[in-house]
Amino acid sequence: MIDVVVPAVGESIAEVTIAAWLKKDGDIVKMDEAILSIESDKATLEVAAPKAGKLKILVKEGETVKIGAKVAQVDETAAASAPAASAAAPTPTPTPTPTSAPQAAPAGGDKNYPSPAATKILAEKGVDPAAVAGSGKDGRITKGDALTAQASAPKDNAMAQLVKETIQGSFGRDIKREKMSNLRKTIAKRLVEAKNTTAMLTTFNEVDMSAIMDLRKKYKDAFKDKHGVGLGFMSLFTKAACQAIKNYPAVNAMIDGTEIVYHNYADIGVAVSTPRGLVVPVVRNAEAMSLAQIELKIIELAGRARDGKLGIDEMQGGTFTITNGGVFGSMLSTPIINIPQSAILGMHNIVERPVAVNGQVVIRPIMYLALSYDHRIVDGRESVSFLKTVKEMIEDPARLLLDV
Repeated sequence: MIDVVVPAVGESIAEVTIAAWLKKDGDIVKMDEAILSIESDKATLEVAAPKAGKLKILVKEGETVKIGAKVAQVDETAAASAPAASAAAPTPTPTPTPTSAPQAAPAGGDKNYPSPAATKILAEKGVDPAAVAGSGKDGRITKGDALTAQASAPKDNAMAQLVKETIQGSFGRDIKREKMSNLRKTIAKRLVEAKNTTAMLTTFNEVDMSAIMDLRKKYKDAFKDKHGVGLGFMSLFTKAACQAIKNYPAVNAMIDGTEIVYHNYADIGVAVSTPRGLVVPVVRNAEAMSLAQIELKIIELAGRARDGKLGIDEMQGGTFTITNGGVFGSMLSTPIINIPQSAILGMHNIVERPVAVNGQVVIRPIMYLALSYDHRIVDGRESVSFLKTVKEMIEDPARLLLDV
């Protein structure tokens, strides 16, 4: 028997939670095949089988275990006997009755297993992974596949199913208790710490998005043809923030004891909402990247964040953060600083509003911006000027290229 133990996932992490078993107890697994996913307070990682053989699960999903703990065993002898067993005479398969609905054949053969995020979604929906055709690499079931998957139900019971879903979605006197994940506990701890240990203040401004929207409309096809990615607002605001940081470096600084640490680079954290909670992967040296490079990096990091594939080092060391509540319809909010950083920029939704231009009332697409900052480091003049600079660059995109 070969033991499967919890690997070390970071210097400061002493325990993890068994997020999901990707294989069932008694399954024959291959060497280096992912068999479970573990969740720390910072990331979700997959653990592979150390040898080929029969899997024996020792710890249930949802349990918290220490680093180095034994969670399963692999019987190597079972792998050697598996071919002989498969050579035995086949057992006759009973003919299904006329009422039996055939299941969709999984794509990708034995590699058709769901990602950790997809596993959770399918379990909540009550959908059998074997009935879902994966669209990921080697037929793997992605989060998108899981979101669109539907539990099969006879057509003649459609009305009964609708009534059942309506009842389930209504209010009741029952309650539900759910254990907080390690990530959610860490988020809660850090948010409270940020509120209690910083002199946080928020300043607001509004930006006319007309010019930047016209720019995107004019060059979106050419940009995508050349770089293979669309031009989004996040990369433009990231570039504008990097330019503004040059003029107001305190916004990109942090406190270390009795010293203020200034950074001559901009490692921009981009807040990403995932099924497990909010994570902030970091775009390193964003100040030296082109718009296309920033866009590609954000897409890569956000995709792996939602699939729980981010490494811990990819979420540490940011110097400034940008969060976009507008994708959820937020009009205005006061984002909380991602400590130990000194500031965070909040973007919001774009709404057509009446504004005065040259003495005339016109309709323009307006976005509200918010900058939350640590008043111990950043003065009011710097925070207002920083936000005003970002506004001016978005309203006059040529400034992004000319750096003025």
